[in-house]
Parts: sequence; structure tokens; C-alpha cells
Amino acid sequence: MARNVEIRDAHFPGRAPIDAYGNGGFRFADMSHRGSLLCLPSGIYGWEMTEGAPLDVSVFDRALAEAADFEFLLIGTGSDIRPIPAPLKAALRARGISSDPMGTGAAVRTYNIMLSESRPVAAALIAI
Repeated sequence: MARNVEIRDAHFPGRAPIDAYGNGGFRFADMSHRGSLLCLPSGIYGWEMTEGAPLDVSVFDRALAEAADFEFLLIGTGSDIRPIPAPLKAALRARGISSDPMGTGAAVRTYNIMLSESRPVAAALIAI
């Protein structure tokens, strides 16, 4: 008997602090996720992004679509800090979003603090 299996995009419908990171993924809300994450006001989403991949505007489409709901985007760029390319910086600035690149560990810690302070923050976290 064949069963129809529906594979859905990884999505946690809420905001939650990141409990742990490393080994290629993250732990949050009593779950673990392998791969990168977008932590947005509408929830936490699996993000098809790897360390060293270009930080193109197109990979931030979901975040840009929710730009009215946050003011700060922390970009965890992996093990090393990478600058935000000018086109991405301009797209964020055009929507009133301040962005800050930092290593993923620092981005997780900063995100958790800002989240606990109920600040309008989102994070794009590249798994390490």
C-alpha cells in the first residue's frame, strides 16, 4: 500500500531562543535542526544556506518579505565574520532594517539577549 508522504519546509511557528549551536545545526524549543536558520517574527525556518555561500539578496527573500515586523537583522556568517555585500545592505536599509554581520556564535548570543528584551529582532544564522 503506497502512502503519500508530504515533505514540508522546516518551520517552527513562533519565536524561541536558540539553546545550542554547532555540529552543523541548532537546538531550540526542545527540537534540533540540522542546517542554517532564519529566525523571523513569524517563526523559525530552515534556510538553504551554507558557510561560504554568497550573501545574495535572493537568499534573504523571506526575511525581506517580513521587514515591516522587525528593525534589526543579525547575520551569523559562520565561523568567521564576513561583510554584508552592498546590494544586500542597500535592500535592508531601504526597508528600514539595521543589519550587523558577526560570527554565528555571537549572532546567537545577541539574538537571545535581544529576544529576551522583546526587541524587534530577526536573525539569519549560518550553521557551523
